[in-house]
Parts: sequence; structure tokens; C-alpha cells
Amino acid sequence: MSPGKHSAQGTGRPNRREVDARILESVRQRAMASGGQLDAVALAGAVQDSGAALGSSGAAESLKALQDEVTGLSVLEPFAQLPEVTDVLVDGQGRVWTDSPRGLELTDYVFGSAEQVRRLAVHLATLSGRRLDDASPFMDMSLKHYRVHAVLPPIATQGPLISIRVKKTQALDLSGVLENTASWWRPLLEEIMRRELNFLITGGTGSGKTTLLQAMLSLAHQGQRIIVVEDSQELQVDHHHVVSMQTRAANVEAAGTIELRDLVIQALRMRPDRLIVGECRGAEIRDFLAAMNTGHQGAAGTLHANNPEAVPARLAALGALAGWNLQATALQASSALDLVIHMSRGPQGRRGPVALGILGTDRDGHMRVDTVIDTQRTDAIDSSFMPLLEQKVGANTLKAIVEALADGAR
Repeated sequence: MSPGKHSAQGTGRPNRREVDARILESVRQRAMASGGQLDAVALAGAVQDSGAALGSSGAAESLKALQDEVTGLSVLEPFAQLPEVTDVLVDGQGRVWTDSPRGLELTDYVFGSAEQVRRLAVHLATLSGRRLDDASPFMDMSLKHYRVHAVLPPIATQGPLISIRVKKTQALDLSGVLENTASWWRPLLEEIMRRELNFLITGGTGSGKTTLLQAMLSLAHQGQRIIVVEDSQELQVDHHHVVSMQTRAANVEAAGTIELRDLVIQALRMRPDRLIVGECRGAEIRDFLAAMNTGHQGAAGTLHANNPEAVPARLAALGALAGWNLQATALQASSALDLVIHMSRGPQGRRGPVALGILGTDRDGHMRVDTVIDTQRTDAIDSSFMPLLEQKVGANTLKAIVEALADGAR
């Protein structure tokens, strides 16, 4: 973790010029008049209307800063555009951090006050039509190719917080996602898609769950209709027929909330060939699993879990939110889900699948995950579960995996 340099006045950010208040106000007026659509010509006109001078040396940089202010992340945009950066984070002291394969690093930019952070957070919420104020002190939204989350005091005890996940502008294909993994993972995942198995991708924060799901869905048959439901749109699937829906927070009158469970129910009425839940985190698990158990094949989603063995507890907790007891959740999950693919973030930020599990129940009806393949073990494949895995992915795929592992390909 690099300590970086602090700057109490907010200087030191990469290639960033301060935006004159008169220019910014002129730009905002033009944006309101044009419905928010401002090209470079309109921006230049707004600068001229303001009567402020950019100066020949700073014109290009100032215009870029204006674009960032009106349609981007404002002062955080340059950090989000740095090579390999996956996250930009503002802490309670107004310091800006970046995350990349090198790990968390403290930049040399610091906001001058908590009020500046708050204004930026509210501005970002406004760009996406979300509400962020004392009555609704947190929000999650998508803006261009960013996912933005913000929390205001008193929920954030030290000061306003902003967390930005940088989505790749060009989605990785399966080869790119599996670049640092054993060669046999690709035919295995391709077979999972070809056979239209129901699966969950699990892993910790930043392990690449969404990235892998996105890449796998691009392999779906082009004649299929994929319906994706998410809290905040993040999946960008390279496929001819993808329908996406995202949740909605309450309005100023505390009405109009659309939850993930509502979207799952609506998606089931929209003739999905594949139903995708971006991240399972609540009562929507009930309708999601029920759909799989009533003939919806090829369904998939992600679930936060630090290891495959933690998946039953996570599913049980979500089932409880939906009003199911442990036995009901175990029966529904074990019969609905074919496989669990576990992701991990290793050294130098390398992400990839490391384990494959199958959900089941024990004699007492309790849910368990049998880890069939675990590349972090000495014996990567558990031979006692090979017949069951063969039923899932076929004899040829299993044979290729066993032969590759025998040759030492991990």
C-alpha cells in the first residue's frame, strides 16, 4: 500500500485544472436547456457565454475538465482513467485511493472539505436520477462505465464516502478472463454453457465474479433471450438478445421502490431463455431458485462467499430473508443449482476460477457443498465425486480435466 502525498487544498491530481465557477454555471445552464446533451462545440459556446478566459495553454485541459464535471466523475475522472485501475475510493478524511493489480494506493489528492465530497456525491446521484440527501443517505448507481456508491453522514461517521468501480470499456472474452488459469478451465466452462446448466459464481470482493459471468454469457446460443436483473447495471453482455433491468430506490415521498425480487418476478413473465441475477443478496433468491426448479435452464448469478464451504450458510441466510427454513432452502438450492464456480484474487491481482463444487444435502437434510475440483489442494480433483461430475459435464470433458491434472496443469 503506497502512502502517496497528501494535499489539503486538493491539488496534485493527474492532469486536472480547476474549473472557473462562471464557466461551470454557464455549462450547467446550457446542459439544462439541451436536456443534458453537450458536445465539444456546445461546451466551447458555454465558455464564451460565461465571459471567462481559458487561456491558450489551458483551453484543451479546461474543456476536458468541463466534460468530466458535467457528464463524468468530476475531479475523480482522471484517477478512474489511469491504466489498470479498478476502483477509486474516497475515505472519510477526503483522501482518494485507487485499487489496481498493485493493490490499494493512496493518491496525492485530498478534498479540501467534507462538504466538497458531499457536493460531488450528490452531483453524481443527480446525473443518474438517484436521490442522495439526509433522508436517503446512501445510493448505488451506474454512470457510463462506472458503478458508483456513496454514503453520507451520519451513516458515514467520519465523513462522506464515495466508492467507484471501474467497468472495463471493452468486455473481456473468456480467453482473457482465464489468461492466468489452467487451460482445462475453458472447455469446462464452455461445456457448462452448452449444456445450459444452472450455476452460481462465488468469491470474495474484487475476485472477478461479474467479469467471469459476463464472459460466459457471451457464449450463450445467439437464438436465446437473456434477461439480466441487477441492483445497479454492471453486466455488459456481448450477445444479440439481452434485456437488462435494475432496481429503483424510493422517491422523495418514500414511494416507488423496485426491489430485485420484483424484477425477478417480472423477468419470469418476459419469456427468458436464461435468467441472470447479477448478485444474489436478498429475498429474490426464493423466486430465482423456484424458477430453476420449474424448468428455467441456463440460469446463473453471483454470490459473495469467501470459499465454497461458506456458500450453504450464505444461501441459508438469503432463504431466511425470503421466509424459508433451513430444510426448504437446502432442498430448493440443491435441486436447482448444478454447479458452484469459485473465484479468487491471487498475487499481483490475478483473478480466476480456483474451485468447482456441487450442492447437496446430508442425511439430516442440511445443505453442503462438495468441492469436486480445488486447484489449491495437492489432490486437485476428488475422485469420489467424479461420477457425479461426469453426469454434469460429460465424460469427454471430465477425461480432459483428469488428464490435464495428471500432467500437472493447474
